[in-house]
Amino acid sequence: MGEVTDTERPLEPDFSAITAEELLAYRNAENRFRASSAMRAITGEPDPGAAIDWQQIALPGRDLPVRVYRPASTGDDETTARTDLPLVVHVHGGSFVGTAVQCDWTNSHLAAVLPALVVSVEHRLLAPDSSLANAADDAWDVLQHVLQHVAQWGVDPARTAVFGESCGALISALTAIRARKTGLELKAQVLVNPAIDVTETMYDYPSMVEYAYSPTHALPQLRLFQRLAVPPGTDAGTLSPLYADNLSGLAPALVVVPTQDAVADHGRRYAERLHAAGTPVRLSEYPGARHAFLAMPGVEPQAGAARAEILAFLRTALAR
Repeated sequence: MGEVTDTERPLEPDFSAITAEELLAYRNAENRFRASSAMRAITGEPDPGAAIDWQQIALPGRDLPVRVYRPASTGDDETTARTDLPLVVHVHGGSFVGTAVQCDWTNSHLAAVLPALVVSVEHRLLAPDSSLANAADDAWDVLQHVLQHVAQWGVDPARTAVFGESCGALISALTAIRARKTGLELKAQVLVNPAIDVTETMYDYPSMVEYAYSPTHALPQLRLFQRLAVPPGTDAGTLSPLYADNLSGLAPALVVVPTQDAVADHGRRYAERLHAAGTPVRLSEYPGARHAFLAMPGVEPQAGAARAEILAFLRTALAR
């Protein structure tokens, strides 16, 4: 999967009335733009200290692309043969649109400076025939695959974290809960502007009312996200970490909340629930920042500070 050198960004559709065919066409065009050189002015340039490539992972019943970031080789034997890197499994935001490429600025920096192996999951995007459960399975299966092949990937399985943004943060939170249930010890979870509630109560927050249509038209997108994430007959509570029965014993969490965001209160309430359950958690708010700000350093000045905070948090959590 190579990067696109030049393309035009499509007009945003009417998400409240979009058809399945229109969604697919918009997704394809928007993701081409997000992977283009033109988008770098918004999403930032990758860190030159990281090597980046696409790989295919064979998972049960499917092959899945992942975008892999590792410290760039300096040519010496120690760097080339390194087999003890901490592992960060990342999930990009966007839900029904999005690609790992949009997160190169942050993920390449983590790979170069921590240093770490960062594996970003190009999960199945939400669609009428693919729900949130599929995307959550993709993240979990990638995590399991890498940890079952640590020699191949060159990672230390005892130093593993999950990291996601928006819908990717929701998936990462579900992954952390799943890990605890199976006895897999994660060292950290980083949840950036998480949309953590996909039940009907997801709209019952002050931030949802305040930022439904400003600075972006978030509400129509969130309604489409919920319709695709939770098909009829699905128990939305099982896909909403906010309503998990037990949030104790989870990996320590950093919850990053931009305040000008319709789902800002999702992150705040989840941090409260984690704290009440005894899971170590740090809630970090960025006043005036908008949703997806971490992926837009070219237009969001606080992205740099958030990236530095995430780096420091992971450096402590993943230390030997």
